[in-house]
Amino acid sequence: MIPLIGYADRLSLRPGETINFKVSCSGPDPYEARLVRVICGDPNPDGPGIKEEEIAADFAGSYPARPQAAVQGSYATVDLGGRSVDSFTLAATIWPTRPDKADQGVISLPGASGTLAIGPRGAEVRVGDAASLSVGKALRERAWYRIWASYDSSTGAIAVGQEPLGPPTLADDAGSQTGSATGNGTHGGNAPLLIGAIGGTPVGGHFNGKIEAPALYDAALSPDAQAGATPVAAWNFSKEMSSFRISDIGANGLHGTLVNAPARAMTGSNWTGEERNWTHAPETYGAIHFHEDDVADCNWETDFSFTVPDGLRSGAYAARLTCGDHWEAIPFFVCPPRGTQTADLCVLISTFTYTIYGNQARVDFGDDWKQRAADWGAFPWNPMEHREFGLSTYNHHTDGSGICHASWHRPMFNVRPGYFPITDKRGSGLRHMPADTHLTDWLEEKGIAYDVVTDWELHHEGANLLKPYKAVVTGSHPEYHTAETLDALTGFRDSGGHFAYLGGNGFYWRVALHPELDGLIEVRRAEDGIRAWAAEPGEYYQAFDGQYGGIWRRNNRPPQMLAGVGFSAQGLFEGTYYKRAPGADDPRTSWIFEGVPDKIIGDFGLSGGGAAGFELDRADRSLGTPENAVVLAVSENPPNHFVLVPEEWLTHVTTIPGGTHDELTRADMLYFDCPGGGSVFSTGSITFCGSLSHDNYDNNVSRILENVLNRFLS
Repeated sequence: MIPLIGYADRLSLRPGETINFKVSCSGPDPYEARLVRVICGDPNPDGPGIKEEEIAADFAGSYPARPQAAVQGSYATVDLGGRSVDSFTLAATIWPTRPDKADQGVISLPGASGTLAIGPRGAEVRVGDAASLSVGKALRERAWYRIWASYDSSTGAIAVGQEPLGPPTLADDAGSQTGSATGNGTHGGNAPLLIGAIGGTPVGGHFNGKIEAPALYDAALSPDAQAGATPVAAWNFSKEMSSFRISDIGANGLHGTLVNAPARAMTGSNWTGEERNWTHAPETYGAIHFHEDDVADCNWETDFSFTVPDGLRSGAYAARLTCGDHWEAIPFFVCPPRGTQTADLCVLISTFTYTIYGNQARVDFGDDWKQRAADWGAFPWNPMEHREFGLSTYNHHTDGSGICHASWHRPMFNVRPGYFPITDKRGSGLRHMPADTHLTDWLEEKGIAYDVVTDWELHHEGANLLKPYKAVVTGSHPEYHTAETLDALTGFRDSGGHFAYLGGNGFYWRVALHPELDGLIEVRRAEDGIRAWAAEPGEYYQAFDGQYGGIWRRNNRPPQMLAGVGFSAQGLFEGTYYKRAPGADDPRTSWIFEGVPDKIIGDFGLSGGGAAGFELDRADRSLGTPENAVVLAVSENPPNHFVLVPEEWLTHVTTIPGGTHDELTRADMLYFDCPGGGSVFSTGSITFCGSLSHDNYDNNVSRILENVLNRFLS
């Protein structure tokens, strides 16, 4: 257990609103809490270092230690209303993804008094502690089966069976067994029935795979008899798809609730491929994919709260905790009061992207990471070693399926000042929240006043949120967006607002927000883009809102349509430089390079050693780059490990735009004016902001951005 760790129930708020902090401290001593404003979160001693300002807060003080555990695993819980189940039949259609793992509950009666489960010997029936019987034949991985289990309390007879569905195979995996149970273990009191788990405290015995059409009967029935019998409950998972509720279509209305957000809108056993949109044929999407490592909400108790006082400056903050040698910093963002502004510049914080990447376990983690963290006094914990809070959507579940849900209701290591995910030999290796403090640190050094808002506010309030501002800037990696956030940014730009996109691989993936749990975000890795995993065929539409998932380019909104540039190539965490283009001397844009005579721009920096690196965006008129866009500078000499994004390839040698791999592997820095009086400046590189502090903030990257913002804010 990590000695000191925590999270908050929200990532952003306004004056008058309250944030609740939830902490696990496993030692005997109390911990101390205080409020800090986060200016720079880079622990690299060769950079600006960690910069924080202590702020008086009413929660500051000492708190007693208590451990709080994160319980993983998804399942459904159903209140049977005190019904006593003696004889029973349990049945379901399943698609197991870890059939060799023991003790996986499919349906479990209250108190695990009767259970239909699977394990290495196939389907299994359990009657409390009285009996257990398996079919004795292994289930195939990712194959559909109808399984059942029954118990007759009057005779003690038990039975279990499994029948493969789909095309016939030569596998010997069908069968049934009968036996007898001594004693009656079928009274579970007022405990709930569980689907996808066995039970216990905490609930265990989680199922891995899809479950479809589970049913409960109050008699011992053969498979043939089940078809004509009236069930006590029969749950249809194709209904209320965007909800945590599961619907009982029987007369008793024994509806249930999903725990830890298993994946819905999954293809069922009757899906043929004729319809790929679940909203058009929900009856073919009647399966839910459960995982033993799902986490939607740790549900920890609140240790202390903070109501943001009037007048607290907008910006990034953290509840900084200490206990002996251990420390933690739980971040949050304070926005200005609704409908007001305190500065002409707005910094858009990408909390959707932060959350989607939450606890990304990277394969390049090793002893060198630990040594650097210790040497720098950086955040010491890494998700490769601590997976108890769930991993990111860039990782896989234990059953090999991609993680499509992410939540901020859990500790997220990467959303911490002082955390670095990458052992960058040429710099700090920062991503996301810590990397974006390179920008806020620069703004502080230059004395440029700013407000912060997050994409959460932007999603819910739209372009009116940005209307008071003269300019809006992004951080290094605003990758994940909803239609609402893209609409808001486009509306701001086209109504006279000035927009600076200071990153790379932005506006790339579509996400959906859960309608019932704020902070739970869904992504579907559809048929294109650089993907950490590939969604199953037919599972490209988001369960949370019914919209087509995947990259925005496949939704007819390439990033070029908003920012003029879009994702083109990616490599390891290295950066090179830009070379000045003729557009830098264009009379329309030469002001951007005032005081910058250099031909080479940004051959330095704390992110990969250069301002143009890691993920690169380029202009493309066919994808929406405006005709009047002026390319100011173009990156050069990317290392040979950079690759073109998959959506640009036709064959192994030809591309959609027609250019070569080398021609398309570039970052374009550009500028364009908009018809409504607004304008856009884009850098096309994820490492750009890492170069701002070089040489005491006096460098050509810094000067270019200062020129842009001075013009935007004048």
